[in-house]
Parts: sequence; structure tokens; C-alpha cells
Amino acid sequence: MVEVVGIVIFALLIGLSIALHEFGHLIPAKKFGVKVTEYMIGFGPSVASWQRGETRYGFKAIPVGGYIRMIGMLPPGPDGAVRATTTGRFSQLIDDARRQSAEEIGPGDEDRAFYRLPVRKRVVVMLGGPTMNLLLAFVLFGVVLVGIGLPAPTLQVASVPPCVPTAAQPNATPLPSGQCPTGSSPSPASEAGLQIGDTITAIDGIAMQTWDDATSWIRANPGAQADLTIERDGQQVVLPVTIATAQRPALDADGNPTDEVVTAGYLGVGPEFAWEPQPVSAVPAYMWDLTTRSVVALVSLPVRLYELVSDTLIGGQERSADSPVSVVGASRLGGDIAAMDEPLRAKAATFLGLIASLNLFLFLFNLIPILPLDGGHVAGALYEAVRRRLARWRGRPDPGPVDIARLMPVAYVASGALLLMGVIVIWADLVKPLALQ
Repeated sequence: MVEVVGIVIFALLIGLSIALHEFGHLIPAKKFGVKVTEYMIGFGPSVASWQRGETRYGFKAIPVGGYIRMIGMLPPGPDGAVRATTTGRFSQLIDDARRQSAEEIGPGDEDRAFYRLPVRKRVVVMLGGPTMNLLLAFVLFGVVLVGIGLPAPTLQVASVPPCVPTAAQPNATPLPSGQCPTGSSPSPASEAGLQIGDTITAIDGIAMQTWDDATSWIRANPGAQADLTIERDGQQVVLPVTIATAQRPALDADGNPTDEVVTAGYLGVGPEFAWEPQPVSAVPAYMWDLTTRSVVALVSLPVRLYELVSDTLIGGQERSADSPVSVVGASRLGGDIAAMDEPLRAKAATFLGLIASLNLFLFLFNLIPILPLDGGHVAGALYEAVRRRLARWRGRPDPGPVDIARLMPVAYVASGALLLMGVIVIWADLVKPLALQ
């Protein structure tokens, strides 16, 4: 039941993200006088709709996106004509697109067509949607980082691994007899009698302020004999230990494990984590780091999609953790988060962080400069501005609006590719759902 509630809440939050994206287009469009005839969440047949002024609002049967319909999205041809001057399949597509756009413009609405807006206003309208996703991502990441905080290791002991890991057994566990496996030995912490709930205060007489202080000293002193000072039940206890030598993952500049292995000291202790609220200044830095990783994910999306089909759907292999995920799959992850055996604070942070990451990805995805995405319209408007400025500098007549109708065949191909990608990923989310690690 909890999982179902999580799926429903997550789906509603995705719907809110879509609704805000379309409001980001709607508000400036109406502000600039463009006639907006429809504001819809979803695609396909209408489920519910109502008229408010000149705009019909509503919901459609397939809740995987949304749109607003502005009149005059496409300008007439270079000669002012709506119909194409040549025949052919592509010309017919262009002709149909221009005609449909022209038919939306009723008597008296000629100056309210989208293409008649100045370039800067068209850019504002088209960037309004992605900007709403970016703002929502910022707010949600702010709630997670500043309001909830991030889990940080403390000096309180949460676990005492009994055996020293080896290259062959990085997670060495005792045999049924209780002895450590061949090649391993009891961990220094377990031999010294360290207990869960103890708090490390000093090592070899050096006061430890943070968990990083302790791990840095331990890793840098393999084979060293030292006194481990701990606090137990309000009392100071000193435990003599000999730091073991083990093969451990190398750490990067941020202290995160890498795939490389180095010889380092090992004590055998795991920390308790505490939630630490972050300053507001941490939000932009966190989002920038996630943005760079999202851009890499976008660039590699075709490869990930191919691997999803060839390796998972056809080959039957386990689904990769970095494979694409649809609204269906993301909602299922929301249900998994709700059902986790974790404190409510951890669930909320993971839940909101996933929604925030999705909005950040939608912001970047919609900036791709290809129709029918928002970035395609922005690119067309910017190209028009450059072309007009060059004409002015050369003393030539205003070339007029860019004939983006000529790109409609490309838009249809891109729309088909996006639809196919959506079908593939949704199918994968149904038959091979991505699970939380």
C-alpha cells in the first residue's frame, strides 16, 4: 500500500512539473498578446476540459507531456504565400504545416500570431517552460540540501567489520566457524573490543574532529601501533590497536572511492551518519555538478538506448543503472523509495531529489536545438535575429521571419524518434524495471 501511495504521489509531482513547464510558456505568451487556444496536460483524446476566455484548459488520456497551442507558430513562405510552389513529399509536408498554422489565425487575430512577436519575446516565451523546470529543480534541491540536509559520517561507530578485506575478498566475512577466511585476519577494531555506539575521540593522542580526520590518519599509518581513545557510556576508554595493512579503494579529491586500489591502513569501523543542513550557497554548486553529469548522460543517450534494446530487452541481461527511464519507471522508483526501510527524512530527501533531478534533466533536454523541442524554436529565433542584423549591416532589406516551416520534415522525424524512444523505455520499465540499488 505504501508503495502504491508513493507511485501516485510521484506521478502527481511529475504532472505538476509538466503543468508548470506549460505555464512557463503560457504566462509570457498571454503577456505579449499571443492568442493561446489550448493548454493541455497529456496527449491523445481529452479526458476533461473547460473553457476560460479564449483558452481551453484540460487533461488528455496519455499523461507523458503537455503543450499549449499558440496561433501562428509558423510564418508564411518567403513570398508571403501559404502554399508551396513546388510538388513533392517534403513540399507537401511544409505546405500542410503552413496551411494549418494559417487556418488558426482568425479575422482580427493577425497581429496576435506568435511569429509576429519580436525575437526577444519569442525567445522568452519558448524558454519560459524550461526555466520553470530549472526553478522547480532549484527549489526542490534547496529543500533537500538546506531543509533536510545531507547524510554525513560522524565519529560514532555504527558497525565493526570482523575481518580485514583482501584483494580476493573485498567484503571478507567470517566462515561458519567464526574464523576469518584464508588470507584475511580479524580486524584491529574487533580484536580491540570496539563496540557499536562508541565514539572515537582521539587516535595516538591526536584529537579527531571529523570522520575524515580519523580515516585519513588510519589510511596513512598501516602497521602502526596506537592508542584508540573512545567515549563509551559517558566514560573515556583507551584501546590499544595495531593498524592492519589492506588493499583499499583509492579516493578522489572529494574523498569518494575510485576503481583503483592502493595499500592503506585499515581499522575496521563503519560510521553512524547524521543529517547536516547545507548552506544555500551549496545549492548552485550541487546543481552545477549534476548538470555536467546530465549533459554527459544526454550526449550518451543514443548509446544507452541501444544498449537497453540489445543487451536488456533482446539479450536478457540485467538492466544498467544508467539506462534511460520513462515517467512510468520514475514513478515506480518513487514507489520503491516510499517502501524503503529507511527513516522518513531519508525517504523524503531521496524522493524530492529524484523529482528535482528529473526537472533539471527536462530543462536541459528541452534546450536541444531541434524542432519540436523548445530549443529548436529558440535556435530559429536567434538565427532570424542574426540574419536581420547582418542584412542591416550590409544595407539590404529586412529578410523577414525565418521560414522554419521548411524544417517540419526534420521535426516530424525527430517527433517520431522521440515517440519510438518513449515506447521502448516505457516497455523496458514494465518488463525490466529499474530498481533502487
